[in-house]
Amino acid sequence: MFACVGSALAQPATRPATPPASGPAVKSALDAALFYQLLLGELNVRSGSPGSGFSIILDAARKTRDPLLFQRAVDVALQSRSGDAALQAAQAWKKAIPDSTEANRYILQILLALNRLDEAGQALTVSIRDLPPDEQNAAIASIPRVFSRVQDKKLAADTVAKALQPALRQNQTAGTAWTTVGRLRRDAGELALAVEAARQALLADPGASGPLILALSLANAAPNELAPLLRTAMQGPVPPELRLGYARLLIGQPAYPDALTQLQRLNAEHPAFAEGWLVHGLLLLETGQQDQAEKKLLTHIGLVESATDKAPAAGHAESLMALAQIAQRKGQLAQAQKWLSQVPADADPIKLASRQAQLLTQQGRRDEARATLDRIRTNTPEQAIRKALVQSQWLRDNKQAASAYTLVQQALAQHPQNTELMTELAMVCEKLKRFEEMESLLRDLMKRKPEDPHAFNALGYSLADRNVRLPEARALIEQALRLAPQDAYIQDSLGWVAYRQGQWAEALKILQTAYKAKPDAEIAAHLGEVLWVMGQREAAAVIWREGLLLGADNDTLTETLQRFQFKP
Repeated sequence: MFACVGSALAQPATRPATPPASGPAVKSALDAALFYQLLLGELNVRSGSPGSGFSIILDAARKTRDPLLFQRAVDVALQSRSGDAALQAAQAWKKAIPDSTEANRYILQILLALNRLDEAGQALTVSIRDLPPDEQNAAIASIPRVFSRVQDKKLAADTVAKALQPALRQNQTAGTAWTTVGRLRRDAGELALAVEAARQALLADPGASGPLILALSLANAAPNELAPLLRTAMQGPVPPELRLGYARLLIGQPAYPDALTQLQRLNAEHPAFAEGWLVHGLLLLETGQQDQAEKKLLTHIGLVESATDKAPAAGHAESLMALAQIAQRKGQLAQAQKWLSQVPADADPIKLASRQAQLLTQQGRRDEARATLDRIRTNTPEQAIRKALVQSQWLRDNKQAASAYTLVQQALAQHPQNTELMTELAMVCEKLKRFEEMESLLRDLMKRKPEDPHAFNALGYSLADRNVRLPEARALIEQALRLAPQDAYIQDSLGWVAYRQGQWAEALKILQTAYKAKPDAEIAAHLGEVLWVMGQREAAAVIWREGLLLGADNDTLTETLQRFQFKP
């Protein structure tokens, strides 16, 4: 119960290991009577009478005002699981030596262990107040760790917020104090209060890491409030890990152009930061910029292989698999296999098998590809679900939707509440033209996850693609876009339904925006079709050829080119 007392805010008092080299000798306060008193106290502790030993040692501490003896009394009480006695000793220590920061820290920790939060809050205020100014920020930053064992998170957050009122009003501590309050509010699930604390922290100290880390962790919960402050903060110099965190946030929104800008700056400012090159390369690959992606990924590989430590090696396998994907897209199948052969043995087996299966498929070795996925070994339910998803996607892509349906149904029998499997089954049903079952699954997902745009978009797009119930399709897609306004695939759906409704000019504008944000074979198919029917056939041909480079085997693109009898 009291093991946490020695951590974080409770640093022991210390004495020099050796006496001073010069100066007059200092007479010890330890006379013969006191020596025997302490000896008796320790003997009582060791012989199984810690209560008696505690009283004797605490009496000696009061007589001598020696912080080490007070600390020893506290430790004896804690070892005997007597929180009240430990608190008595720590309070006696504080009374005897009022400026002792160690006494303050022990009192705080013991009160927390005793779950006496009101008193702990008062002790925290005193503890921070009594610290030298140059130590206050570090102590304030450590508070969430100290309060982490408190069960009532909301009460902990309220207590700390009240205790830190003086620090919140001081310029030199306001940023750290608001960050600490925000962390505790976030952990208590009070997101609105946490966001406001993050906003105040950024305003108080926009260049500090603490407010930025807090704001990044809350940005998805309140994009309108925090996004402008984050943009402003990122204009100045920040640690590479934080700029990368901001880029990842933008990727998740998704806001690819802004993310690429941040990653370019990261590479320029911190060229030895390996992970920045990896993420930059992967995003360029995702946006269809293969040649640039290859250069970034090769830089990452070089940094990993030349590193003296193993810290950057976590992304080594991911770089190699991405390079294999680029080589495969270029038709350099031997080079792709070479990259895959270098993937470390501890790489994600599902990702590696998926990449190997795609390479085998391109070589026409479909039976081997499917067998590669079947051989994946799984040790956890999560891995089993991922394996089923990878297998089903491969079956869908290779015209074996009926087999995919059976496989996903079996997986759902084992994991009936898994929404990823439900989503995959809906996609399989669309391939099989089982539209009523698909719609039932997607509407179930909408109820389960009303904040997730993908089910809304999937059903809306399916209706638009079949040219049925177009007003309803548009309403579903617009709902998805409200949930994810920068998602290029949802923008593509909106452009496609506008085209189906005969609103060609609007469709063209929307699809051009989507394709610029995310060059993709399916978006290229839709954009090219709109250009073609509007009479801009040369522009359509350019887009379709680009689409073939992005994904020559894309079903939508292939069907579109056949329908318009376009010869690339």
